[in-house]
Amino acid sequence: MPELSARRRFLVLAICCMSLFIVGLDNTIVNVALPSIQRDLHASVSGLQWTIDAYTLVLASLLMLSGSTGDRIGRRRTFQAGLALFTLGSLLCSLAPSLGWLVAARMIQAVGGSMLNPVAMSIITNTFTDPRERARAIGVWGGTVGFSMALGPVVGGLLVGSVGWQSIFWINIPVGLAALLLAGRFVPESKAVKPRRVDPVGQLLVITMLASVTYGIIEAPAAGWTSMQTVLCFVLGLAAGVGLLGYESRRVEPLIDLRFFRSVPFSGATVIAVCGFASLAGFLFLNTLYLQDALGYSALHAGLYTLPMAAMTVVFAPISGRIVGGRGPRLPLVVAGIAMSLSGLLLTGLSLTTPLGQLMAAYVLFGLGFGMLNAPITNTAVSGMPRSQAGVAAAVASTSRQVGQSLGVAVIGSVVTSSVHGPLRTGFTQASHIGWWITVGCGLAVLVLGILTTGAWARGTAARNAARLAPSDSRTPVAA
Repeated sequence: MPELSARRRFLVLAICCMSLFIVGLDNTIVNVALPSIQRDLHASVSGLQWTIDAYTLVLASLLMLSGSTGDRIGRRRTFQAGLALFTLGSLLCSLAPSLGWLVAARMIQAVGGSMLNPVAMSIITNTFTDPRERARAIGVWGGTVGFSMALGPVVGGLLVGSVGWQSIFWINIPVGLAALLLAGRFVPESKAVKPRRVDPVGQLLVITMLASVTYGIIEAPAAGWTSMQTVLCFVLGLAAGVGLLGYESRRVEPLIDLRFFRSVPFSGATVIAVCGFASLAGFLFLNTLYLQDALGYSALHAGLYTLPMAAMTVVFAPISGRIVGGRGPRLPLVVAGIAMSLSGLLLTGLSLTTPLGQLMAAYVLFGLGFGMLNAPITNTAVSGMPRSQAGVAAAVASTSRQVGQSLGVAVIGSVVTSSVHGPLRTGFTQASHIGWWITVGCGLAVLVLGILTTGAWARGTAARNAARLAPSDSRTPVAA
């Protein structure tokens, strides 16, 4: 790809961030609309979980495939196809007459969304060739993730309260169309010199593993945690996972290059992404049910309650990106782990009479922690990787985010639902305590891994792994 002017490079970054903004917004904007969707479409709690997880599961399953597709047929072409599908899926979601149709439309959205994250990251890493400039661009990219996802509940509350739940999907349509047109005009086409081969067996194993485990967890409260259905789902997921490890380790061009995980920073970023985004998904899911079902607040009122969380994320996401670019990822990860843990700890005794000040403190702390989280995840995942592998590494990090969200909603939602005695309105707050403790554990995992995976020893493993991965004609790693 020819060298672009500074203005053109940052325009390309802005277009890529537009796509990420609507995908990230859609990840969380749905949460605040769940009670309205439940009433209008007569959905159960497990149905609400599927409204979120159908999207995140498909997204997680196809991110790697979409990244390699962009390398093969053209990144801009794949990026535009993703924007078109995501916009179409958003329109279909707004027209859904039943829960089944809504879940199906969410899956179409996710197919389009899977073509945006990894492909846009490949475009960015190939557009910004200067290491420090690339680090700042990745910081902006990571900040956009946090900003859009934190803004979702606030925007969702305003739209659902004033127009209706269908409007949360309308917002994606003009942004998607604008990004589609701008990409065709300003984003240059590029392909990998040697794109990876398609790996249908690996792709099928990934889908089987994620779908069976998530289905087993979500349906377990109704079917029983020790029922034949639940046990078979977990056995199938485990078998698919073991099969994936065995099969991918023997392929010359695997869907997931297991050699990446020899880098401690890369492995750490993957687990941190799962834990951090599981905490976010669980936090938003429990908070929505608490504010609207337990306390009886409107969607607008509930959305405004989360404004402090969104504000803190908006403020600290770009700060995190600058810290990562200048000093590395350790400090933001430590702050993120501490803040998210303390936030969950404040809510472990949640009741119908919890003081407003305590809720606001929890929201502020979680917004601070989540704002600091995204930029170091992406940066740590691609740090030390050869430039030719940076897009793949970023796709794994993005996949880990979506897996974390799926598991957060599935695990925390199902554990809490299983603990509810009596009607949800009266039994939820007591049952939610175990869910908040899980979010505390996720925050502590971010803290510990943030320290362990960012030291000199960890960076050494990344450098050695980059030397093994880099092709002989291009051993320039992505700078941290």
